[in-house]
Amino acid sequence: MGSLFAELARQAPTNARREVETYLREIPEFRSWETNPRARAETMEYSVWLRRRTIELSPDNSELSAEDLHYIAAIGEVRAGAGMSSDSRQQVLQLHTMLMLRDIQEAAEVLRGRNVEELMQVMAWFAPQGDRGIVAYRQGFVTVLRRRLPYVEQVALLARSLLTGDALAADLATALDLELPAHCAVTVIRVPDRPAGDRDLHLEIETLVRNHRVPVVWCPEHGTRGGELIAVVPCADEEVRRYDAPTAAADLVGDFAEALGRPCAAGTAAAPLDDLPDALERARRISRSAPLRKPSRRVRPCTVADVFVELGVSDVPFADAWLRAVARRLEPGPDLVTTLDAYYRHDMQRGAAAAALNVHPRTLDYRLRRVGELTGIDPGSVHGVRTLSAVVTRRLSGAWT
Repeated sequence: MGSLFAELARQAPTNARREVETYLREIPEFRSWETNPRARAETMEYSVWLRRRTIELSPDNSELSAEDLHYIAAIGEVRAGAGMSSDSRQQVLQLHTMLMLRDIQEAAEVLRGRNVEELMQVMAWFAPQGDRGIVAYRQGFVTVLRRRLPYVEQVALLARSLLTGDALAADLATALDLELPAHCAVTVIRVPDRPAGDRDLHLEIETLVRNHRVPVVWCPEHGTRGGELIAVVPCADEEVRRYDAPTAAADLVGDFAEALGRPCAAGTAAAPLDDLPDALERARRISRSAPLRKPSRRVRPCTVADVFVELGVSDVPFADAWLRAVARRLEPGPDLVTTLDAYYRHDMQRGAAAAALNVHPRTLDYRLRRVGELTGIDPGSVHGVRTLSAVVTRRLSGAWT
């Protein structure tokens, strides 16, 4: 055994102890060790074992054995069984990798650059075998989650893993028999504060998950009974390039809006699987600019093409204030915001808009003239479409309440 490996072996207990102390300092869930010395001792034993296996296998570039991987998976099971969260699991893996690399670097520094061949040997071994160990650990973790968590909570964990870029998503999807496509549409359904005694949201979400079989998670808004339902909906490559929301996302939003029985707004953004965290931010911003609609299967998610004006205005306070001033001029009129909404949603076709409002076309004409009188803007002009459609969407989104 070369001197680099001898140095690593000599420092293994010390380095393992440093790893345990780092977990205790950096990860709040490990602070239970203060009252559970057995768990701390088991983690110490595992850390020493893993370092010694590295020293034993890396000189010959030998792989971790099936027995080794089974032991690593068992550690994942133990920690999941103790209630470790997915976030803490990810933090453990990151810290462990960082500390193992530090062990190697410090041993090389002690030898002052000698034994470069051995350094290359251990580094060449560490990357592929480290990946195999992480996969085994994740699989052990998922094994316990499947036993402990109800199906809907497993699906919610899968959604969170996808939206944070956590590699655990692949193992969870396999366990749930859900396929992870190359592209997805992240869809955010914004639900305002619901009254006390409203129907059980958990049951609605469970029905939605079982009917659509897509990752879905409910994110409550602090201090209210509202929040966001976030779904990761598979979509085809050609749907990513279209301006319309993917069909599967539109169907899910329609089903949830109908079951919810409360006004909601939805936004969607499509992206490759590895870009879902950014897609979530886009979909969330779109949903906050989208108008709240009455519960119906006809509710559809907005895309950036639907609300790009409102997205821009929301970041320009003086432009938003100007639109709000225009909106205030409409307040004396009878249902003018609702009228303009129907007028623009039906492409300014008078007959269709009047039918949607359940009024006579002459009543519609009167209201549109009233809009012009109050604002000085003709609703049928280019200026009117640009200005008043933005006024209506901002007003109905709840941005000014």
